[in-house]
Amino acid sequence: MYNIVFTESYIRRAKKFFKRHPEVLPQYEKTLKLLELNPTHPLLRLHKLKGRLSELFSVSINITYRITIIILIEDKKIVPVDIGKHDEVY
Repeated sequence: MYNIVFTESYIRRAKKFFKRHPEVLPQYEKTLKLLELNPTHPLLRLHKLKGRLSELFSVSINITYRITIIILIEDKKIVPVDIGKHDEVY
């Protein structure tokens, strides 16, 4: 099982995001639970990013919204970095 570590900057971004999109919160919570249990689950559509974001991965909350993350395999930690629409977080 992985541990999700929330940074202050991510918490601020997430609060702002959920003020604008409160309807996404139930899907977001399910995404986090699945991420903790199995980051490679097919529903998450986990993939490594390229270019200037090459140290990050992305997971899908739904068709529209994504969370960019850092995965620390050795420590079994996942650090969310940003949340939003595809074009907002990439």
